[in-house]
Amino acid sequence: MIEPVVQQHARRTRLIAAASAVAVAGALVTASPPSASAKTSKPSGSTARGTGGAVSSVDVNASRIGREVLAQGGNAADAAVAMASGLGVSEPYSAGIGGGGYFVYFDAKTKKVSTIDGRETAPAGIRANAFNDPATGKPYPFTPQLVSSGVAVGVPGTVATWDAALERFGTRSLKQTLKPSIALARKGFKVDKTFRDQTLDNAERFAAFPDTAKLFLPGGDAPKVGTRFRNPELARTLTSIADKGPKAFYRGPLAREISSVVRAPRKAPSSTLPAPAGTLSTKDLAGYRVRHQKPTRVRYRGLDVYGMAPSSSGGTSVGEALNILETYRLGGGKRTARSLHLYLEASARAFADRAAYVGDPRLTKVPTKRLTSQRFANSRRCTIDDEKAAPRPVAAGALRGRGCATVTSQAKPDTENISTTHLSVVDRWGNAAAYTLTIEQTGGSGMTVPGRGFLLNNELTDFTAVYDRNDPNRISPGKRPRSSMAPTIVTKDGKVRLVVGSPGGATIITTVLQILVNRIDLGMSLPRAVAAPRASQRNVAATPAEPAFIARYGKALARFGQQLTPSGDTFTSAAEIGAAATVEVGRDGRMTAVAEPERRGGGSAMVVRRR
Repeated sequence: MIEPVVQQHARRTRLIAAASAVAVAGALVTASPPSASAKTSKPSGSTARGTGGAVSSVDVNASRIGREVLAQGGNAADAAVAMASGLGVSEPYSAGIGGGGYFVYFDAKTKKVSTIDGRETAPAGIRANAFNDPATGKPYPFTPQLVSSGVAVGVPGTVATWDAALERFGTRSLKQTLKPSIALARKGFKVDKTFRDQTLDNAERFAAFPDTAKLFLPGGDAPKVGTRFRNPELARTLTSIADKGPKAFYRGPLAREISSVVRAPRKAPSSTLPAPAGTLSTKDLAGYRVRHQKPTRVRYRGLDVYGMAPSSSGGTSVGEALNILETYRLGGGKRTARSLHLYLEASARAFADRAAYVGDPRLTKVPTKRLTSQRFANSRRCTIDDEKAAPRPVAAGALRGRGCATVTSQAKPDTENISTTHLSVVDRWGNAAAYTLTIEQTGGSGMTVPGRGFLLNNELTDFTAVYDRNDPNRISPGKRPRSSMAPTIVTKDGKVRLVVGSPGGATIITTVLQILVNRIDLGMSLPRAVAAPRASQRNVAATPAEPAFIARYGKALARFGQQLTPSGDTFTSAAEIGAAATVEVGRDGRMTAVAEPERRGGGSAMVVRRR
């Protein structure tokens, strides 16, 4: 089902079956009852416990907005959209109306999980050689040339996602829902070290575009820590969208301005950045559609794990890895090293199959049902040595082969960037939203729409850089690039138990997977499961891992032949993997919201009524 982007928006009414595995699943949903003297919550850091609703995100401003919506009677969809809009204000380098994302929603009344694919799309005029310099015929250097260009900009899907989420699941109008973020943009937020550092990391790119430099480099420097950053231009843009609906974004003056920036990037005269032009047109914007589709679903230790189906690879990859791990008895203590070895091996195989088979299902035949089947997982499990790491890259699994059959597939470099954001929400009625949204690289394309206060994405760099007609993630007009975003909702007996997600490019998949393994199999509490050091095996010879993970598990995993290397991405020196935002609901209804205690400067978790 495909829903038009411009529509009426006033109507808003509305474990292993062994006993040990069962015990683990039971532990996941057990919680002590809330205190009878529970009080209204205040900002409480990375962990909050209580009732009445819970929110978690990377930013205290967004979490505060979401908590207030829940406290005022809004549901999980209302809070999620309000938080996402707030993140576009206070986390403008990670998300905003110039990007896209994936929305997963659990309806407590129907006990149904639904999803909205709001991923950006390639313009109709894009060509297979779009990433090649016409002067040389060779690919543009990836950074900073390709990532800072019009050719990297996809048709944004975020505003359409908000409208669709409120129309289908919400109780509030778009106008009412955007009020808090409009106020935040006008009044501003206090600059922290993360915001200043991200600005400085991108200062050279931002300076190449005068409109961006004016907004984010006032006086030639990044905003100082402790000062207040205001964005009245964004406040006016959001007000227009609130008043007129999504047509204010996808049609009219703003659509013409977006197209103009992409087709003729506005560079500083002194800049040597090529900034090649793209082809995005007003027709591309007017024709954008979100997709409503079924989630992926796997059973794991007696739990139902729902994720995002393609064009995202999050649901298929997390689901396949869990299906592989389902066949093992995992645990902490003396079994921790072996459990982590198996986690890394399962992840490597999921990434091999992701590369071989996953793309936009409208233009590529994606075997989603097969990839998330236990039968396919069993064929991948039999390629794993319980005691020894396989040489990598491992081959993809054969879809129709017998036994442990594999197929030859070429490993390709992953260009998906780490800068994204995620939010998790559960309301008083048990509805839940997991929403991951992005503009791709930190600062997106680096190009700001003049006078509008927001950056445009560079999402098309998620297509495989070198065109291959047999690659499921090859560039095509109207196509959604493959994503690793993995908003995930876990239920048991028709009730939400966990809401999980993270930014981090391709490491999103392993972050979500590792948190689930930590919580369900290794017996960690949710705060420990989120804070624990991470490793991200993506079918490469040496597994990138946070220094703390190497220090804690390096020697033990070396006995299994696992090679670990300090993590760090292509674009920054950051060693952190992911920045999760999660919520857990106990059998008694008490909620535990957990955000990162340290990664990305620490996140913010809140509940409506504290325990």
